[in-house]
Formats: sequence, structure tokens, C-alpha cells
Amino acid sequence: MTLKIFGIARSRAFRNIWLSEELGLDYEVIDIAPTDAHQDERLRALNPNARIPAIEDEDGTVIWESIAINLYLAGKHRGELSADDAAEYGRILQWSFWGVTECEPNALEALRHRMLWPEERRVEAKAVEALAALERPFATLNSYLEGRDYLAADRFTVADLNVASILGWAKAAGMDLAPYPNLKAWLSRCTSRPAARKATSLMR
Repeated sequence: MTLKIFGIARSRAFRNIWLSEELGLDYEVIDIAPTDAHQDERLRALNPNARIPAIEDEDGTVIWESIAINLYLAGKHRGELSADDAAEYGRILQWSFWGVTECEPNALEALRHRMLWPEERRVEAKAVEALAALERPFATLNSYLEGRDYLAADRFTVADLNVASILGWAKAAGMDLAPYPNLKAWLSRCTSRPAARKATSLMR
């Protein structure tokens, strides 16, 4: 068996595809769009919430929730993307959870009202409000990155991938990164990696 990723690249499964590319894994994407997830029996058999993404690993292990999937894969395959010690592991968890709690809800809200939803459902004021709510966490990350290239260690790790995959939504929704030069440079370092480019190409 190969690693199976249930979802599509234009969803949170993107971060799982990106990580699989970084790790050089043999994987297969089982195309299931978010709108089809509840009706897909294959997915429901893996994830009782009937949401993408979910994975079935080569040994039969099933994991769902995109960040949990990435932490699992990085931990399993080790290497530079995983933690070298307990302190790095703590920072990987810290920044991954920070991205989910502090940034993802508003980044997704802005993206919905700027790009994802059909025109008749979009409310520009909600996109503006969501992006404004990101100013504080973006300033926090920008300050943290002063004198640092990456989040959890002196190298790119799964924490950088997880957070960059979230902040990329805000950028796509029109977030002005000029006030956050450290963040902007870090995001560019992350998303310009060959694995990120490969995963991005699957969106088209």
C-alpha cells in the first residue's frame, strides 16, 4: 500500500500533500471535495466526522485532522522536519496550534468572502473584518521572527509548513504583508520550496 490522502489540494489536504512531498513519500490523493465529503462512504469509514482530509497510511493507520496528520507523518518519518529534542517538539506543537487557533478561522473567513464562495454569498465587509483581526497575530509572529529564519528550530520544520499553509490563505485573500517584513520573508522562504510548489501545482 501507499499513503492515501483523502481530499483535494484546494483544501486543508494541501498541507498534507506538501508535507508528503517534503518527505519524499509515495502517496495517492483520493479526490474528495469538501462539498462531497458527507456523501462519500470511503471517507465516512475512515473519519466519523465525514470531513477531509483523512489519511490511510501504508500500514493501515488512519488519522484525520490536517495538523494531526502532519505531526504524525513528521514524527513517523523523522528527519529535519521533525523535532531533535523536547524543546523543539514543544515549539512545533506551540506554533502549529497557534496557527490553528489565532489565524486559521479569520484567514479562512477572508478567503471565503474573497475567493471561495460564489459572488452571491460573498460579503466584502466580512473579509475586511477578518483580515483586520489578523493584524495582531501577524504582528506577534513578525516580532518573533526578528533575527530568526524559522519558527521551531534553526531549520525548516513541520511547524513552518503548518503555519505557512494557513497564512498563505490570508495572503491569497489580499492581506497586506508590507507591515510585517519578517513574516513576509519567512512566508516566501516556506512557499518557495520545491515541495510547496509541487503541491500548489496540484490545485490547478
